[in-house]
Amino acid sequence: MKLTIGGQATTQFEPVRTAFTDLWQNSELGAGLCVYHKGQKVVDLWGGWVDRERSVSWSSNTLVNIYSTTKGLAALAVAILCDEGWLDYDERVAHYWPEFGSAGKAEITVAELLSHQAGLSGVTQAISVLDLCDWDKMVGLLAQQAPLWKPGTKAGYHAITWGYFPGELIKRITGQTLGEYFSQKVAIPLNADCYIGLPDRYHPRCATLNGPNHAPTTHLPGGQTENTINTKTSAIYRSAQLNPIIRPFKDACSKHWRRAEIAAANGHATAAGIAKIYAALANNGQLKDTRIISAKALARALKTEVEGCTDLVLGHEMRRGRGFILNTRAGFGPNPEAFGHNGAGGSTGYADPKENLAVSYVMNQMRTNDGTTKPRAEILNNAIYSCI
Repeated sequence: MKLTIGGQATTQFEPVRTAFTDLWQNSELGAGLCVYHKGQKVVDLWGGWVDRERSVSWSSNTLVNIYSTTKGLAALAVAILCDEGWLDYDERVAHYWPEFGSAGKAEITVAELLSHQAGLSGVTQAISVLDLCDWDKMVGLLAQQAPLWKPGTKAGYHAITWGYFPGELIKRITGQTLGEYFSQKVAIPLNADCYIGLPDRYHPRCATLNGPNHAPTTHLPGGQTENTINTKTSAIYRSAQLNPIIRPFKDACSKHWRRAEIAAANGHATAAGIAKIYAALANNGQLKDTRIISAKALARALKTEVEGCTDLVLGHEMRRGRGFILNTRAGFGPNPEAFGHNGAGGSTGYADPKENLAVSYVMNQMRTNDGTTKPRAEILNNAIYSCI
């Protein structure tokens, strides 16, 4: 089947179309890219195929698993809960979730929990992918788990476990699941095509994931992901990333995984849906006539909690707010004010308030950043910023 690139870019941003199309020279499979500038959608492109066999074309409404890019959406949901006065970042987690306070966790604050400082990057009990889809079991295990380091003294990426924390806090306070709350407060008001817990009726719209080991060629551009690590032999890394191993096609494309609400790793969205949300955040919480969060609440969510230390799981320095990644190493363009979150394999969503810019790139050909070539997101960022 012949490659088709759909969508449009304004004249000013036409070079972005070229950069996006050129990704297929390096074995891109299917992808979407959307950019908002000053509240206007200036790029909305998609192309390629939803499956490895290249039998079905990617369309404007193709959904794909965005892995940890979901964390930024969940961080926003928590920030809205704080905006409404129901949650305080400086309060102890156990105030809202009493069972959490066991095993040396009584003093952990919400801010520490959301910024990956709680020492709960994994559980010591062996678990399966099906266990990850069992909310009550995972919440119970995490409540019982002793921290893997002294909370508040170090940071280590909570790759999967992080998703249960905003979800359980929201459930304890509102009675709603994270997916329900996010939909009510963010996705529906903005008409954004994003889901945390995908309804069965939308499963036919999903692209299937192609793992890095199934890439047609090697040493190709990859996304800036949590896979760039130097600590693969550590016990902390193994508990965070390998217990359990999540296979992109067999596990992350399954019905039970898509239905679950694991805000660390299983949101489903279009690039346009994610970019629309970040367009509001790039403009102090409001897009056109729709405000989803106050500027003050967004600023509180972006307070720096982790900086200048090496992440115990990822093996490199990270700068983190209260759930959001704060821009480091130009991952979200050149401006330090930018924030968002990346996902395993290459997806990304971010806001740059300085330029009033929002960007999202999603794809189904996963890659790791091997350091030999530029990540796809960096290639696209360079093209985008050259047009401003």
